[in-house]
Amino acid sequence: MIRIILSLSILLGLSAPTLAGRDDFVPGTAVPDFGVYAPVTGVELPAGTRMKIAFDVSEAGPTDAVNRKFEMVARSTNLHAAKGVAPENLSAAIVVHGGAGLDLLTTEARGAENPNAGIIAQLLAAGVTIQLCGQSAEGMDIKAADLLPGITMSPSAITAHALLQQQGFTLNPF
Repeated sequence: MIRIILSLSILLGLSAPTLAGRDDFVPGTAVPDFGVYAPVTGVELPAGTRMKIAFDVSEAGPTDAVNRKFEMVARSTNLHAAKGVAPENLSAAIVVHGGAGLDLLTTEARGAENPNAGIIAQLLAAGVTIQLCGQSAEGMDIKAADLLPGITMSPSAITAHALLQQQGFTLNPF
């Protein structure tokens, strides 16, 4: 019995380094305060890789925390930059509609501090574009002046996605 327990303990101890945990995630350089990612060794991208990814965000984040979908865009931007995709070849666009429109508001328009203001500023600084669906904005009585700096409005999310697709953007499936 002791031999079995000792053998299992040794096997478990040897396998532990192969398990990745949150402490294996690192911050990136493109969006430094958000979007930690796990470096994947032994997997490289071809030289000259171009990434043009559109992200669809419709669900509002929690009122006191960053929207997880924005965090995903930061992670994607950081990990592709770390894998050697040149800044001029790395493009991301976020199309926001529905309740997530509230995550784009200034403190004044929101009536409270916006926990997304920091990540939005860093995403925009990294070259990510953020567009709000005009149909959602109208439905929620959001005006362009209510939006954080750098966010634009599209006639609709459908329009924004169609135009991005014509520009060669792929739609991230999750």
